[in-house]
Amino acid sequence: MNPTKPPQPISNQAHGLLLRTPLKPVRVIAIASGKGGVGKTSVSVNLAMTLAMAGQDVLLLDADLGLANVDVQLGLQPSRNLSHLLAGECGIADLVLPAPRGLKVIPATSGTRHMAQLGITEYAALVHAFSDYRAPLDVLVIDTAAGISDSVTVLSKAAQEIIVVVCDEPASITDAYALIKVLSRDFGVARFRVLANMVRNDMHGKRLFENILRVTDRFLKVVLDYAGSIPDDEFLKRAIRRQSAVVDIFPGARSSRAFQLLADSSNTWHGEAAGHGELAFFSERQAAAGEPAVGR
Repeated sequence: MNPTKPPQPISNQAHGLLLRTPLKPVRVIAIASGKGGVGKTSVSVNLAMTLAMAGQDVLLLDADLGLANVDVQLGLQPSRNLSHLLAGECGIADLVLPAPRGLKVIPATSGTRHMAQLGITEYAALVHAFSDYRAPLDVLVIDTAAGISDSVTVLSKAAQEIIVVVCDEPASITDAYALIKVLSRDFGVARFRVLANMVRNDMHGKRLFENILRVTDRFLKVVLDYAGSIPDDEFLKRAIRRQSAVVDIFPGARSSRAFQLLADSSNTWHGEAAGHGELAFFSERQAAAGEPAVGR
C-alpha cells in the first residue's frame, strides 16, 4: 500500500448506503503522559497498528495539535490537517490518510502556535466533528499532547479509556501523578490504565506502576490498572528511524510482542459510561445502539 496515496472519493451511492447503515459503537482510547519524551506517540502508533493488523477498522487521531509527529513516524505526507477542519475548510473524512496495514490516520500540525493554544470550545468542536464520520470504525486511538493542557483534559475526558504512559524517570512519575490528579479532581475521571514504557522487563514495569499506585491510593479516589509494559528495544528504535511501526516491520521483536499483549488486553476493556449528556466521542453511535454515552 502506498501511504501517500490520497483516499479515493466515496460515490454518491456508497455515501447514501453509509448514511443508511446503522453504525456500531466505537471504542475510544486516549494515550496520554504527564511529560514528553516517554514514547507516548510510539505507543499510540504501535497499538493502533496492532489492532489494524488484527482486522479491526482503526483510526489514529494525532491530537498533539502543535507538535504533531504521527505522520512523521509513519512516513506520511498529509496535504491537509486538523487546522483545515477547525477553519471549516473540510470535513473529518477529508483528512483521513491511509497508512500501512489498513490503519487510517488523521494528522495534526507541527510548529503552529495558534493550534497549540486553542480553547475548550475548539476542542469540543473537534470531538463533535467525529459525529460526521460515517465509515465503519471499531477503534479510535488518540495520541494526545503531553502534559495537562486543555487539549489533553478535554479529549481524554471524551474517551472511554485513558492509558497513561510512564517511564523510569522521576519527572515522568510525578507528572503522571499530576495528570491523573487533574483529570480526577477537575473532570471526574475515576479510572486509568498505566503503561510502563522503555523498561528492562515486566517486573521493572510493575515497580513503576506500584510507585504511582502508592501515591494515588493515599491521596486520590481513583482506580489504577496495570496495562503492562513495553521493553526498551533496539528494534523499536530502528523502526522509528525507518518511519515505520515496529509491529509491522519487526513482528518478532520483544516490543512487538508486548504491543500484541497490550492490544489483546485492550479488546477486553469496557469503558465506563458517562451519561448525563457529557461530551464524548461518537455518543450518537452508542445511543443508536441502545448503549449509554461514553466519556467522562
